[in-house]
This record gives sequence, C-alpha cells and structure tokens, in this order.
Amino acid sequence: MGYLLLKFVHLTAAAFFVGGVFFEVMILSRAARALEPDARAQLGKALGQRARRVMHWVVLALFGAGLGLAWHYRAVLHAPFASTFGTLLVLKICLALSILGHFLGVVYLMHSGRMTPARSRLIHVSVLVQMLAILFLAKAMFLLGG
Repeated sequence: MGYLLLKFVHLTAAAFFVGGVFFEVMILSRAARALEPDARAQLGKALGQRARRVMHWVVLALFGAGLGLAWHYRAVLHAPFASTFGTLLVLKICLALSILGHFLGVVYLMHSGRMTPARSRLIHVSVLVQMLAILFLAKAMFLLGG
C-alpha cells in the first residue's frame, strides 16, 4: 500500500475516531441528561451496539495504517531522539498505544460487566485529551521537525 493511501486511511480513520469521541463526550453525554432514564438507557444501548460494530473497524484501520506509516519512518524510529521529528513521532506513538490500551480496557470492562457510567466518562475524556495531543503532535512533527 502506497504512502499516500496509508496516510489517507490513517487520517480518515482518525477523523472518524476523534469525531465519534468528541460527539460522545461534548454533545451526546450532555444531551442524554435531558432524557427520561428509560429513554436514556434505550439510546445508550442502541448507540453502544452500533458503535461497537463500527468503531472496531475504525480502530483496526487507524492502527493498521499507523503501523504502515511507522514502517515508512523506520529509519527515524531507529534513533528517535536524534531529531525533533523522531521525538515527536515517538510521543505520538506512545499516546496512540495508551489510547489502544484504553480501548482494550473498555472491551474488557464491557465483557466483564464492570463498566460503569463514571468509568465510561473518565475513559472517554482521557481518550479525547490524548487524541487532541496526538493531533497537535502530528502537526508539530512536520512544522518543527520536518
């Protein structure tokens, strides 16, 4: 897969992922408070089912293309702290791995029945903040280091 196609898949999946988390944290969670508890539970269940079907593929595309892009920059990653670009790329990769850990944690908590609304909110906010940091680093990599 060519670099341009990898970049397109990665950026598109990132936009879907960031947009979905932003929508949930900043819009849906606040709007759902205006619903009756039964309606809120129905909405949460329906959205959760749909999100699980879609977001698994988005995350797979995001990280798959990300791995392909990391392979493209393997020479930089061989000595990541030798350049600003490499340092920022390593920070971006670390944040991406943290988000992947959050994602896997959500899967575990959902399957074990230990997911609570408070945990869900905390995880979503954490992921949103980390994604914003990744967006900043992605732009900074090319402005400061490239």
